[in-house]
Amino acid sequence: MAIDLLFFIIGLLMLYYGANWLVRGSSGLARSAGVRPVIIGLTIVAFGTSSPELFVSVVSSLKNKGMIAVGNVVGSNICNIALVLGTAALFQPITSHRSVIRRDIPVMLGISLYLLMISLDSMLGRINGATLFAGIIAYTLFNYYIFTKETEKKYSGESVVFESAAEKTAEKTRYPGSKSRSKFKQILLIALGICGVVGGADFLIDSSVKFMKLFGVNEKFIGLTIVAFGTSLPELATSVIAAIRKEMDISIGNLVGSNVFNILSVLGAAALIRPVSIPGGFIKSGLFIDYLVMIFTSFLPWLMMRKTYTITRKDGFILLLCYIGYLVYLIVKS
Repeated sequence: MAIDLLFFIIGLLMLYYGANWLVRGSSGLARSAGVRPVIIGLTIVAFGTSSPELFVSVVSSLKNKGMIAVGNVVGSNICNIALVLGTAALFQPITSHRSVIRRDIPVMLGISLYLLMISLDSMLGRINGATLFAGIIAYTLFNYYIFTKETEKKYSGESVVFESAAEKTAEKTRYPGSKSRSKFKQILLIALGICGVVGGADFLIDSSVKFMKLFGVNEKFIGLTIVAFGTSLPELATSVIAAIRKEMDISIGNLVGSNVFNILSVLGAAALIRPVSIPGGFIKSGLFIDYLVMIFTSFLPWLMMRKTYTITRKDGFILLLCYIGYLVYLIVKS
């Protein structure tokens, strides 16, 4: 028991620091190569912050523990909105761009409903995985296209020069010493990050399975609670620190994007590797309720922000209560 707990904690730490190193190393290397910041944000950083979910789900699929993969994604999406966004809003009200309400949250809800639809037969096959994975490619390309069009309309002449200077200043502040860091160190950080998330995922899954057998709970419960919380630690730590420092660039848009990435890329990759079956059926297993909770928590930010585009401290408290209530439901049911 003690050794399993130790390996579980080691797995969480490896996931957290591995994801952090992966983002830092990849971002630094991309900037050194002259890649635009928007490309970094849409690809490398998005992958890095969701890499714990991705690697945990892939390892789960390889070990024929598909329900941990599904539970991890559903639980992480609930955690990202109800716990992470709620906690961050308690420290500092979070204001978002209008496009998040008009475009990004509706896209997240639409993808969640699509996942619900393809799960009704209690199986996520390789074709389902292919459609999901194709979705993340289309979503990334679409966001890049929209960003490029908006940037072209908004900035011209001196404002572009000003923006470039501001971006450079922000990058120096956010990533001190990144210019002086050698490419070798950046590549080393990437390698360490990949080793961290892969090794951490392996430790986390093995110890979670042992806990599951010890306490007599199923894969779904482990995935929805312990594993989901563990893989959401990077988002939680980043959002809370950003709220304390009043850095508004860490906003609901990042969490919405992470949720979209989790469904499309993480579950897509897991189903492509090995079809994921839902033991006991989608309805009878209770996973249908978990999906509804995920969709409801995804809808709450839109409801709260539709007029002011802001998540207030009161809204953050409501989100936290929703997460606590959901945990109580899972514990009582198990």
